[in-house]
Amino acid sequence: MYELNGKISVVTGASRGIGEASARALDAAGARVVLSGRTLSDLERVAADLKNDPVILEADLSPPRAGTALAQRVLDTVGGVDILVNNAGIPMRRKPDEVTEEDFDMVFSINVRSLLMLTLGLGPGMIERGGGSVINISSIASLRGPIGRVAYAGTKGAVDAMTRALAADWGPRGIRVNAICPGLITTAIWEDNRRNIPGLIENLEEMISLKRWGDGADVADVVLFFASNASRYITGEVVAVDGGMAHVN
Repeated sequence: MYELNGKISVVTGASRGIGEASARALDAAGARVVLSGRTLSDLERVAADLKNDPVILEADLSPPRAGTALAQRVLDTVGGVDILVNNAGIPMRRKPDEVTEEDFDMVFSINVRSLLMLTLGLGPGMIERGGGSVINISSIASLRGPIGRVAYAGTKGAVDAMTRALAADWGPRGIRVNAICPGLITTAIWEDNRRNIPGLIENLEEMISLKRWGDGADVADVVLFFASNASRYITGEVVAVDGGMAHVN
């Protein structure tokens, strides 16, 4: 449906879940994919199925300057890119009286700082190539105010705000910037709870208008839309992909 032949894309957190599904979708549409993540074996597993000369760049985005460093490695390896999917991130469930400064610094370092600095590092190259698409993976946590996730929700609210601001800054230069807020997706972070907590799946499904959990492909299809020319007149948008959880119920 969407053609990305000749395009170069970067997907962070590409070793599993939404990142893996996004990398597979972009490759299937013809893009060359740079896969980034912390687990080399999983990145190699994903790359083995891709057709368009994938690149693996193992990276931990938690240290200072990690986003800037990854951007330079991307440029050194493939030159400029056309599509950036900022999917890498960590969850954090902490009650307000449990959040420490170390917790705050950790979740913001990956979910906000490295995301922005990687984007800023790749932006000039996108402009030189005539524009591109940045797709930030946010969360329904930025829209609902979930219990016990004040620091995590804060990071995703920051991602949404940065999405709108960068869209304004870079729109005249041909770069579109949009964000996706996934809802309940059957990724690895839910695996233990889904398996071990009786009734969890069914109870949470009652909160979803479409009455089912999503999967990686449900999000990846929207990533593909934002990466393609089909979304050429859309920027600065924050779109919930959540089966109606945030706004319907």
